[in-house]
Amino acid sequence: MTTSQLSVFFMIIYMLEFLTITGQSSLIVVALGREWVQTQRLPPADMILISLGICRFCQLWSSMLYNFGSHFHPNYNFWYFGIIWEFTNILSFWLTSLLAVFYCVKVSFFSHPVFLWLKWRIVRWVPRLLLGSLLISCVSTIFPATSYYIDIQFIAMKHFPRNSTMLERLEAFLWDFSTLHKVVVLVIPFLLFLASTVLLMALLSRHLKQMKDLHTGCSNSSREAHSAALRSLAIVLILFTFYFLTVLLSILDVLFNKESWFWAWEAIIYALVSIHSTLLMLSSVKLKRVLKARCWSLEAA
Repeated sequence: MTTSQLSVFFMIIYMLEFLTITGQSSLIVVALGREWVQTQRLPPADMILISLGICRFCQLWSSMLYNFGSHFHPNYNFWYFGIIWEFTNILSFWLTSLLAVFYCVKVSFFSHPVFLWLKWRIVRWVPRLLLGSLLISCVSTIFPATSYYIDIQFIAMKHFPRNSTMLERLEAFLWDFSTLHKVVVLVIPFLLFLASTVLLMALLSRHLKQMKDLHTGCSNSSREAHSAALRSLAIVLILFTFYFLTVLLSILDVLFNKESWFWAWEAIIYALVSIHSTLLMLSSVKLKRVLKARCWSLEAA
């Protein structure tokens, strides 16, 4: 296959992933939103899930508009869609890390007073933490927005060759600083996610080992539930780590020709997002119930 044929193939894969993730995000928002309207309350974990669903929905649309706009109109700068993507991508990292921290604090068992105090407070803090994640993402997007604007000015000023050397130095400095900024704002929430998930896995593994060694009265179903939770956490950890690495490599612009393999790289990134969204849906009892009801209705039809 030629490069153009491969691009078309991965473009189709990307569009299928776009439709899949859009459907997943819509289902999360509609199902949990309807539950919120009916019961007039929403559990903290569902608050984070519905926020992540809205964020992923906006992220996918901004990605699609930016990618296809840049592909079919390469001479036009769709920087505003790029800014929206930057914001939603940072926010999705913070929301994912917040969900990991919440589960770690709620499920873990420590007898230390500080941890017990945190475990009691975390439920009340979730709305404030969601607002904090939103504000951090907004602040983190200020520099990329400024950078996009300055890049446009640099392109316009290149027509005047008198200060070309100084402009090239400023542009190189801006690119380096912008890359460093993008890496840092993603590394911080990823490390929070990594620490929380690894700690939760270690605690669940130790608890499962104690159940087996002490031959407690716990049923097989309880041990199987712990094993299933460990497997799910391991898969989520691997998927989100791969997602972080692919986004990081895309930011650093290394290992591949971005023009030739752009659509293949986008297909890989959003395949990981789609699988991660599926696992998040399967981790929610309410969303699993909605999925089963949908499957039954399709079978009946």
